[in-house]
Amino acid sequence: MARWRRFRRSEGVEINMAPLIDMVFILLIFFLVTTSFVKEAGVQVDRPTALTARPERANVVVAVTAEGHIFVEGREVDIRSIRPLMERYLAENPEVAVVVAADRRSPTGLLIRVLDQCRLAGVKDVSIAAMRPEGG
Repeated sequence: MARWRRFRRSEGVEINMAPLIDMVFILLIFFLVTTSFVKEAGVQVDRPTALTARPERANVVVAVTAEGHIFVEGREVDIRSIRPLMERYLAENPEVAVVVAADRRSPTGLLIRVLDQCRLAGVKDVSIAAMRPEGG
């Protein structure tokens, strides 16, 4: 029995935390890369309904309120600043998609001007947000 005592460790048990921390960081990076971030307009608009409405997949949401205010990414902007903003978004991502979420009571002329400014900036994928009617 004396032989077994010779090989007994005298120091305490130690848990190495480095692999655990590495694994947590790898999981964090994985979830950050695979998460899709949804950008909202920042204001509540009462969208019109359409039978052909599809789920929106937008990079930029432009909201037009019933009072005629325009919001891009939650910030109120003037109609004249839409084109430079869209050109900046195009410079960052050439495949940028724009969805205009207009209130059903918003001025139609303003909506057309917003769409026109987006297209003049060079955005190829511009659409108008609508909701499917209930039960349809």
